[in-house]
Amino acid sequence: MIPAAFDYAAPTTIDEALAALAEAGDEAKVLGGGQSLLPILRMRLNAPEQIVDLGRIDELRGIHEDGDHVVIGAMTTYADVIASPLLRTHAALLVQAVEEVADPQIRRRGTIGGALVHADPAGDVGAPVLALDAELVIRGQDGERTVPVSEFFLDLFETAVGEGELLTSIRIPKHTGWASHYEKFVRVSHQWSIVGVAVALRVEGGSIAQARVGLTNMGSTPLRAPSVEAALVGRSAADLGDACDSVADGTSPPSDLNGDADYRRHLARVLTRRAVLTALGG
Repeated sequence: MIPAAFDYAAPTTIDEALAALAEAGDEAKVLGGGQSLLPILRMRLNAPEQIVDLGRIDELRGIHEDGDHVVIGAMTTYADVIASPLLRTHAALLVQAVEEVADPQIRRRGTIGGALVHADPAGDVGAPVLALDAELVIRGQDGERTVPVSEFFLDLFETAVGEGELLTSIRIPKHTGWASHYEKFVRVSHQWSIVGVAVALRVEGGSIAQARVGLTNMGSTPLRAPSVEAALVGRSAADLGDACDSVADGTSPPSDLNGDADYRRHLARVLTRRAVLTALGG
């Protein structure tokens, strides 16, 4: 199907993009990598009057260090995330998750910022960013603000990025030397996650000193699993016991053609244990 007609703007600076959004108001849509927006336009599930394409804004791309953080521009592609030695050293969990996103063609076009703002709970970026305690930098015409990832995802397809604002970068605290793994379950290769589990572990003397666990598609937003994080502290690969069993507590997984809520709760327990063992080298 052919999209409905729309006006198109391709600004080259963030300020120009914000001005275009302000002029169009709620009739505008932002185009990042386009992997989520373009199918919606083609199916006419949305018919904006104005598309603001961020693809020519160089300042929204790139990965660099800033003290004890790694900063990722919102228009940085999945492929660039995977290729980054900086992220493999300091935020390996994110790289591992992005390697599971769709296929090479989509990873060449899709952007990390676009995925976060789209906020599909089945997407593979939200859970690792949540587990890594990232901060999201949001800019509007009134200035810039930094939002902790725990306050970024508000509801299904809804984030803290307001009308007329842009997500400009993602700041991830360095998790240098942490063990990590992203475990994803799908029925068909390249499918959206039925359930995914992102695990980052700081290990000392063979035991887990700190644990971070993020969940994909276990609610209307990506979720943390604090009870499991606490239960894992002090454990080793040989002594996990029932530490992963409470991972689904407090979640509200969907029921659909891929499985009902109880099936997803079971998967979350299995995948969490598998992810922890893999991260620990078990």
